[in-house]
Formats: sequence, C-alpha cells, structure tokens
Amino acid sequence: MKIRSRAATGITAAVLAAVLAACSSSADTSSDTESAEGSGSLAVSHVHGLGIDPADGRLYVATHEGVIAVTGDGTAERVGDTADYMGFTVIGPKTFLGSGHPAEDSGDHGNRGLIQSTDSGRTWKTLSLGGTTDFHALKYAHDTVYGYDSTRGVLRVSTDRTTWDSRAELAALDIAVSPKDRGVVLATTEDGVARSTDGGRTFGAGSGQVLAFLSWPATDALYGVDLAGGLHRSTDRGATWTKTGPVPGGRPQALTAVDAKRVLAATQDGVYESRDGGRTFTQRLPVSSSGGH
Repeated sequence: MKIRSRAATGITAAVLAAVLAACSSSADTSSDTESAEGSGSLAVSHVHGLGIDPADGRLYVATHEGVIAVTGDGTAERVGDTADYMGFTVIGPKTFLGSGHPAEDSGDHGNRGLIQSTDSGRTWKTLSLGGTTDFHALKYAHDTVYGYDSTRGVLRVSTDRTTWDSRAELAALDIAVSPKDRGVVLATTEDGVARSTDGGRTFGAGSGQVLAFLSWPATDALYGVDLAGGLHRSTDRGATWTKTGPVPGGRPQALTAVDAKRVLAATQDGVYESRDGGRTFTQRLPVSSSGGH
C-alpha cells in the first residue's frame, strides 16, 4: 500500500501545532536570545534534533535558534549562527547533517535542503536541494541519508548526499531505519507506525502504537516517544511496544537513542538524558516553550 499526501500534515492538528509551529523561518528571537545570553544562559524555544559528537562527547542540540553544545557539567554555548535547524543528525566526529531555514538577513535559501557541518556545527555548507527542500527528519544508516521532505510529503534517499531518489509519499512526522536491514523503514503517522520493507518505496498502513518520534540504535532496541512524552521500546522491530517510563516535560520535540541504553529526548520544557534505557531521566538543558513560535 502506498500512502499519499500532498503535504506533511502530521500526526494530529494539536500535535502539529505544538511540535511544528516553531519550523517557521520568520520568527525573530534575536533580542530575547541576546538578553538571555547576557545573563549567562541561552534562550531555547524549540528543539528539532539531538546528538552526541564522538569527537568531544558533548551533547549537541539543534534548535530554532541555532546549534547548542552542552558539556557534562551543564555549560551550554551556541556554536554557530542563529538559524533554525530542522532535521539533524550526527554521522561522525565533528560531522553533522541538517536542514531548515537560515538566520534572518543571511541571504541564504529559505529552505536550505541538505546541509553539512564538518566542524561540529560552527559552519555549514549546502550540499543539495537548496531552495527547494526542508527536511523535517534526517536519518543516516548504511552509508545512506534518509530524509523526510516536509515541503512535498515524500521520503527521499541519497547515497552521495547530492543526488536523491524520491520514494513514497506519506504524511509522517518522523522516520527510522533498521540498523540491520536497509530495506526496513518506519514512519510515524496519525494511525500508528507505518512500515516499509523495500527501502521506503512503499509503506503499509499505520497501525499499533501512535508515536511522534522514533530512534533505532540497535536491532533489538527501537525507541519511540508518544504524543504525551511516554517513552516506548520495541525489541521486535516495532511489532510490539513496552512503555519504559515517561520523559519529563510533556509534549515531545525530538528523540535520539545513542545506543541501547542511552536515550536523549526533548520535550516542551527541556532536553533530558537516560542512561538506563528510559527508566529514569536527568535534565541536560532547559527549554522555554513560550518563545520562538
């Protein structure tokens, strides 16, 4: 079955309003951000992506106001500009992939396509699809980039980061790729998790647990967070789910499982980390949900 949609309408109207409202490139948060930095903190209104850089072990948070690095002692700093970073993933030491919208008055494309940083987020270069595509989800597996193009509601796949194969059209919020089988791709839809067994060319209808975001670090450790912030784990490729516990802070904004035990999650009031498979969490960075939308 091929699920078609003209746009990424998302999970539900309420969730889209909360999760995707911050995707606009027109919000001006510069004055709030500067005053917050002046007082020794960073203003973060919405999180779009999370990752750990193997080069320095720091947590990197892709936000509506730039990429923020967080050290183990809680110190946070913006490492580059104040652009709106959407789809985001760490693929190697100092090497990040992203998408989104430029900082105000930058002169860059409104939709930046696939962008890459090789200096831990300090500078970025557009590799492809600049001006046409805004990836709301990016996953890197099997030396391949899988991206959900929110401008057209289509899954795109690239092995060289410059040329793309357009695959299924579907209304989804996030995707995940099996770390063992490149043909198995999952997508979160309003009816549950939809599955593809042909690399995302076709998807079955969504079913089972309704989730907002997915992360699949190991064959037997697939994580998903539901619309209320409940974290779930599957050991059978998404056929069944077990709730491990709640992520503090309400509605989810991003999810990345670094490995089978270490889970990063962002909600409307903070970025949290678990070292025990999602049973307990500690806050790594506060988020103010009142700004940036």
